[in-house]
Amino acid sequence: MAEHHFHLNASWPGGRNSHGYIEAGNLQTKISIPKEMDGPDIGTNPDEMLLGAAATCYIITLAAMIERADLPLDHMSLESEGVVDVTKGVFTYKKIIHRPTVSLQASATDEQRRKLSKLVEKAEKSCMISRAIKGNVEIELEENLM
Repeated sequence: MAEHHFHLNASWPGGRNSHGYIEAGNLQTKISIPKEMDGPDIGTNPDEMLLGAAATCYIITLAAMIERADLPLDHMSLESEGVVDVTKGVFTYKKIIHRPTVSLQASATDEQRRKLSKLVEKAEKSCMISRAIKGNVEIELEENLM
């Protein structure tokens, strides 16, 4: 069994409306509470970072699956949306919606297009971030396949 360890260092100099800094390998950025939650909106925030983790994991997983399936990829992009519910002052990350747009080259066969459709769904279930948040955050797919 192989294990991969990732490390993050954080600094936070003050109270709720301060801002801090995180460093984790190639990720170095300021952090604070977003303006939507009455924060100073400096750098990124946990909500964007969870969305970013889920989105990048999904698109990278999908790209790897498309490559392994030897599908003639033309273009792939992704728009993702995070929904945070606030009920009685409790913030809950409710849902992530992935909206992948994937096109295959004009030479793609009907079978390859059917395979792509299956992979778009399989990638979401296979991504380690999706698996990590399963049962806590709903994930929806609204794919646009060409």
